[in-house]
Amino acid sequence: MRRGDNLNAFQKALLPLRACVFYLGFITIIVALGLVCCTTWFLPFRHLQSIAAMGNYLSLAWLRLTCNIEVKVSGREHIPAGACVILSNHQSSWESFYLQWLLQPVSFVLKRELLWIPFFGWSLALLHPIAIKRARPAEAIRQVFTQGQLRLEDGLKVIIYPEGTRMHPGALGKFKTSGAALAARAGVPVVPISHNAGDHWTLHGFLKYPGTVRLNIGPALHTSNNSAREVTEMARSWIDRSLK
Repeated sequence: MRRGDNLNAFQKALLPLRACVFYLGFITIIVALGLVCCTTWFLPFRHLQSIAAMGNYLSLAWLRLTCNIEVKVSGREHIPAGACVILSNHQSSWESFYLQWLLQPVSFVLKRELLWIPFFGWSLALLHPIAIKRARPAEAIRQVFTQGQLRLEDGLKVIIYPEGTRMHPGALGKFKTSGAALAARAGVPVVPISHNAGDHWTLHGFLKYPGTVRLNIGPALHTSNNSAREVTEMARSWIDRSLK
């Protein structure tokens, strides 16, 4: 079934209006919370994370209200209390907002260009991300290892999208091993996460499609007895199965 085929003609006609209303509120929330973060830069990191997470929560609540996109989470009991490496599939922007709220305190591996976005990027820079240049892969891997180890030592969860880019729903790319290798170096578990956010918050499209985002959290994978490649393949296999 193609996206939106379950909607009647009236519901389809409302999609552009609902998306416009969502983005008006979304931009307002991002700018407002970005200003708060930027003007309170001197606060401890975890306070800044809480402020950013509140902005994400409000944005997702607004998404639910305007576009009727619900969220169902399974496997919350698998979330470790302390540091770990999260490997998640990547389909849209939705998962970054939701995971930052759900799993705080966290540090994302992300492309450095995001930090240039006014308000959003400036506040993001205060949240201890691991901002890499994808055009320099060798340097990026070293950065993931060195900065990632520091984040894990501080008790943060490090979130990595091992596909390296966003994929269309139904597609799962090849996983890079850097996340599992980082976890092995730091002696922390890997937790796989899957979701179908791209069915509702599309990869490049403007419209938002009503329905339920299903986010699944898998059991922790321990790195002590397996190679980084083995752990990566275990995580990918679990994500692949949970998406079907």
